[in-house]
Amino acid sequence: MMLDFSILAGKKIAFSTLGCKLNFAESSSIASQLREHGAVMAEQGQAADICVVNTCTVTEVADRKGRQAIKKIIRMNPGALVVVTGCYAQLKHQLISSIEGVDIVVGAEHKNQVLPLIVDALQSKLPMGNYEVNSQQKNEDFFPACSHGDRTRYFLKVQDGCNYFCTYCTIPFARGRSRNGSVEAVVSQARAVAEEGGKEIVLTGVNIGDFGRTTGESFLQLIQELDKVEGIERYRISSIEPNLLTDEIIEFCASSRAFMPHFHIPLQSGSDDVLKLMRRRYDTALFQHKILTVKRFMPDAFIGVDVMVGCRGERPEFFEQAYAFIDSLPVSQLHVFSYSERPGTKALDIPFVVSPEEKHERSQRLIELSDRKTRECYEKAQGTVRPVLFEHSRSKRVMSGFTDNYIRVEVPNNPDLYNTIQQVSLGGFNTKGDALKGVLS
Repeated sequence: MMLDFSILAGKKIAFSTLGCKLNFAESSSIASQLREHGAVMAEQGQAADICVVNTCTVTEVADRKGRQAIKKIIRMNPGALVVVTGCYAQLKHQLISSIEGVDIVVGAEHKNQVLPLIVDALQSKLPMGNYEVNSQQKNEDFFPACSHGDRTRYFLKVQDGCNYFCTYCTIPFARGRSRNGSVEAVVSQARAVAEEGGKEIVLTGVNIGDFGRTTGESFLQLIQELDKVEGIERYRISSIEPNLLTDEIIEFCASSRAFMPHFHIPLQSGSDDVLKLMRRRYDTALFQHKILTVKRFMPDAFIGVDVMVGCRGERPEFFEQAYAFIDSLPVSQLHVFSYSERPGTKALDIPFVVSPEEKHERSQRLIELSDRKTRECYEKAQGTVRPVLFEHSRSKRVMSGFTDNYIRVEVPNNPDLYNTIQQVSLGGFNTKGDALKGVLS
């Protein structure tokens, strides 16, 4: 049957997206495809005709939130065509398809098929709930995606999938093998963002430093070409594995026109024993070298670090080693999360189990360490002048933006400042203590 995309004209659509920035970029691209054929976003409080839930499965909590989001969107939009996609849909395909009200389940590797599947379902006029569920066969195609929310930043997907298979992680099973678009294709998307007036792009992916595996190119080549795109004033690298963050990449970012002094580098554990159990591809010596190299070339760089607590095998002495190591590093912020048992992972073969109470205690200690390091980073910036890109504000009183090195700054609200970069003198903390008060220079 020939697909008639005009059937989407006037259809109201609604999205519920969970998890990483990559999911949000992909949801945005699916929504754009639907709008290109006449669909419109449902207004708040308005029932939608088509609902898409984009799920995450990084933890057990993410699975639970996914189920809750599916049931909520079904309840809020009676009679709608409900599509569930994403990583949870890839791994728990049959479970999701058994939820009453779900019509189509599309695994993470088939997101490029969401649009034709919706049109096919609408044309077939089968009773909702009886439409055939999409299969889980492997698809190694790269689905390009770019999102723009209510802020100034765009999130541009440059890579998908992962070949690493760390013992605690299900993402390679959900996302598939590492793959990417070409440098030329990504640069073309960046130019499109510039034409829309976008000034800042965050590069996203599952294992972004592995860019080029399917095209014979490299991440360094990608950022060198992106730096030449006129109109884009800022790039940020969402997250990059320490073993893939080469010294050449660091040096280029330091001397580049538009790549910001801001890195997010996953550590997971500061214990070499635990890193081995996780099957990570680096040790603490290499990680320390990367942090110190960033700081040598960019002394004011903001460095965020992912840390997992309570994984199997993390004995008390290993955690204490990890805490001391992290405390010794000149990093700016920690993203702390607790280990979650994931079916099918090799971590389940590791005998030592950390209790939920101990996980919570370790998390709290690291969160307090993160708060201290972030405050020290902000205090160091006080009295300096930095460029700030201002974002849209819902407050009539103040508006905020981020410096090049990712320090949040507040100034009195002025709509004329939205999506502009201004030189700002940084003062003391705001009332909440989560931003510095600024004065335009």
